[in-house]
Amino acid sequence: MIQPDIHQFPCLKDNFGVLVHDEESGVTLAIDAPDADAVERALDRKGWRLTHILVTHHHADHTAGIPALKASSGCTVIGPRAEAQRIPELDQEVGEPDTLAFGGLRAAVIDTPGHTIGHVSYWFPEAKVAFVGDTLFAMGCGRVLEGTAEMMWGSLMKIAALPPDTALYCGHEYTVANGRFGLSIEPDNLKLKARLDEAERLRADGQPTLPTRVDAELETNVFLRADQRSIRERVGLPLAPDWKVFAEVRERKNRA
Repeated sequence: MIQPDIHQFPCLKDNFGVLVHDEESGVTLAIDAPDADAVERALDRKGWRLTHILVTHHHADHTAGIPALKASSGCTVIGPRAEAQRIPELDQEVGEPDTLAFGGLRAAVIDTPGHTIGHVSYWFPEAKVAFVGDTLFAMGCGRVLEGTAEMMWGSLMKIAALPPDTALYCGHEYTVANGRFGLSIEPDNLKLKARLDEAERLRADGQPTLPTRVDAELETNVFLRADQRSIRERVGLPLAPDWKVFAEVRERKNRA
């Protein structure tokens, strides 16, 4: 089983950049490109050469670094088919159920629309890791900007259905704010409380709270827990479909 070397680093205000390296083949993937200078510094620190950029969605804080990185490295830029006209320098368009191979690494493309209409995530099953962009955050989820709440719920359920020990790399460091909001929806969730305490300790020490894992999110992320009676009653929708409960929780976060 191929285990890549994964290097996560902060960039911009609260974004994360991620590099994925396969030592045997020399392949190095950047997950999104928030800032070219930050990516270049990370590559220099690791001694890696960029070969590919995997784009999750078209927002500028995930794509602004692409032109400079492609110019300096000649890397291949891969991104969502449904957003091809909105992503600079795109070489390869992908969508579910496409699969990708990079040296010894294999990835499945998962359509995860909602935050944007063509958002995709990249799941590396053998490495037990997925890169989910702005669809899911630790104890949170992205705003529904271009899709619908029902669409976003479906995308979140795809991520939730990955193996429980799958590591999830997300686009932003929002964990503390998400945890505090989560307690307003599920105040008796002791695992959520404990996780928020840990996140606050990590941030106070200047440490990241990511990656997260599927099993941790299922226990502590209120946006994935619309089937829970306590949450359904808390938002006054005891008999509504799960996606409508999710929509109400998301709207409350928007107003928070």
